[in-house]
Amino acid sequence: MPPSRVILHADMDAFYASIEQRDDPALRGRPVIVGGTGPRGVVSAASYEAREFGVYSAMSSAEARQRCPQGVFLRGSMRRYAAESRRIFEVFQRFTPLVQGLSLDEAFLDLSGSERLQGAPVQVGERLRAEVRAETGLAVSVGIAPVKLVAKIASDLAKPDGLLEVAEGRVRDFLAPLPLRRLWGVGAVGEKRLHEAGFATLGDLAGADRSELETRFGDFGAHVSRLARGEDDSPVEPGRAPVSYSEENTFERDISEREVLESVISQHAEAVARRLRRSGLQARTVFLKLKLARRVAAGPRGYPLLTRRSTLAEPSDDGATFARVARRLLRDAKLEQPVRLLGVGVSNLLRADRGQLGLFPVEEGEARSGRLNRAMDEIAERFGADKLVRGDAAHAGRAGLSMQHKRGESETPD
Repeated sequence: MPPSRVILHADMDAFYASIEQRDDPALRGRPVIVGGTGPRGVVSAASYEAREFGVYSAMSSAEARQRCPQGVFLRGSMRRYAAESRRIFEVFQRFTPLVQGLSLDEAFLDLSGSERLQGAPVQVGERLRAEVRAETGLAVSVGIAPVKLVAKIASDLAKPDGLLEVAEGRVRDFLAPLPLRRLWGVGAVGEKRLHEAGFATLGDLAGADRSELETRFGDFGAHVSRLARGEDDSPVEPGRAPVSYSEENTFERDISEREVLESVISQHAEAVARRLRRSGLQARTVFLKLKLARRVAAGPRGYPLLTRRSTLAEPSDDGATFARVARRLLRDAKLEQPVRLLGVGVSNLLRADRGQLGLFPVEEGEARSGRLNRAMDEIAERFGADKLVRGDAAHAGRAGLSMQHKRGESETPD
């Protein structure tokens, strides 16, 4: 029988809002809401004081203002949050090299086989929490279990500022009373289908015949049956290779001006290319993402979404090349209404030093482009990526601050 795994899930408490409260004593004890402050903004983090009013992450800023008019709304600083994240992950690395970051503020750590060296898992978890607080002044909640899913649920139930361990023999009992939405891959639609079939809790799913679930729901049924029983051997994957890089933003207002859209394409393409070069990667495929302004259904997914892509003749890390292709994709889309969101991305990635050598010498234009890219990278590294843009830049305000932890971005500008 294989040895039991020990998976720790660490999740910072109200990370962005907690940083703001730590750095400004006047904010402590007050409802702090970080994210887009405009009508299309989205809450990225809410302090526990704000949560008492029903404000949560991913809620629209407009609804948050209705629920908590006395809240302190802050746009936030991604640069500060990313710097704190690096400090926190340095602490995580002291306990194990097997750290899989899920976002700026949470990660899985595999502690399997380390008990003789480091002590019981609960002791390790408490030391980790203490070191994070000593290093940053911030609280982290921890869940420990033999399964990633269960460790993540446990850390959520331990909030705020707590620790919960689920022993191997207690996994099914722990999961049984929980609602169906706790499972990965079960959203509103999946939950409704399961409710209609008579399932209300994870215990209901775990007690059902697996083959019947698979017959009735296909792969989805097999998936939920396995997870409801706590059967998940997915490993902690440090440094998992990316499959795509992208940049996108929702506009403060709907954009119909072609020159503005093309300018934003250029800005996004340059940002993607810069991150590729810093990661030593090139891409074969460019894609354009457009969310149209006219709502066709209720809910956040009620806006039509168009995606167009094109494969390059040769892999590239050049922003001008990506922008040229994305602008052509924009023209080919033949838009008849304004755009709410625009994104540019690349996929089919490969290492820059593994590409095939060309049959012909590099042309002067390509060499000049390479020199320009290197110069722009150096300026971005020293002064920030927003200090130098192409000459065709036109303004299009963002609805909110991007909260992604982007690969290949050493310092994310505000």
